[in-house]
Parts: sequence; structure tokens; C-alpha cells
Amino acid sequence: MNTGRFGELLKEYRIRKGLTLREFCIQNGFDPGNMSKMERGLLPPPSHEKMEKLAQGLGLRPGSPEWDTFFDAASLERGQLPQYVLSNEQLLQKLPIFLRTLNNRRITPEKLDELIEKLKKA
Repeated sequence: MNTGRFGELLKEYRIRKGLTLREFCIQNGFDPGNMSKMERGLLPPPSHEKMEKLAQGLGLRPGSPEWDTFFDAASLERGQLPQYVLSNEQLLQKLPIFLRTLNNRRITPEKLDELIEKLKKA
């Protein structure tokens, strides 16, 4: 399930920090070849420990929206649900119904955006 979203975020956050791929790797001890492959979606996101090192190198703060988005994208890229979903029993029980509803209704992108906005306000 390679969506490429994680690699896009990785590159976006690195560029926003004003670093070339090579500069970022030198500063943080990463292999430029592997980093390039991750940014292009050719390698999956690394382990959680390395993800934290990546996030810190990118200047992301734990608990910030960017941090959460980065880790969520990594989980989804691996075909996994984020840990906070897996550890929430109430959410896990309702998730299948929610997903089936989305799938059976063939919701339009506009309606999905509306639903997301309503969820954010709830």
C-alpha cells in the first residue's frame, strides 16, 4: 500500500527546513541514497526509533500537528493503523462501521471534506 504520502511529507518538511537532501543527511547521520528512496516512495518508512530521529532532524515537535501527520503517514504507508487508533478500544469497535459506511456510500471528495470538517469540530 504505497501511497507515497510519507515520502512527500518527508521531502516537504526537509525543504521547508531549507536543507538539501545531502545536507540533511550529513547533519543527521542518514544515508542519502536511502533517504532519496524514502522520499520517492521506493523504501518504506523506517522503525519508530528512526522515525523519531527523522522528525527531530526536521524540527518537528512531539504532539504538534506536523509530528502527528508525519507519524500517521508513516503508519498508513506501512499499511498499518496508527498506534493511537489501535490502543483506543472504543474507536476500534466503531472503525469498521465507519469504513463500511464510507465504502458503501461511495462518498464524493467534497462530501468527505465536509465530513472531515464536522469531525474536527466535534
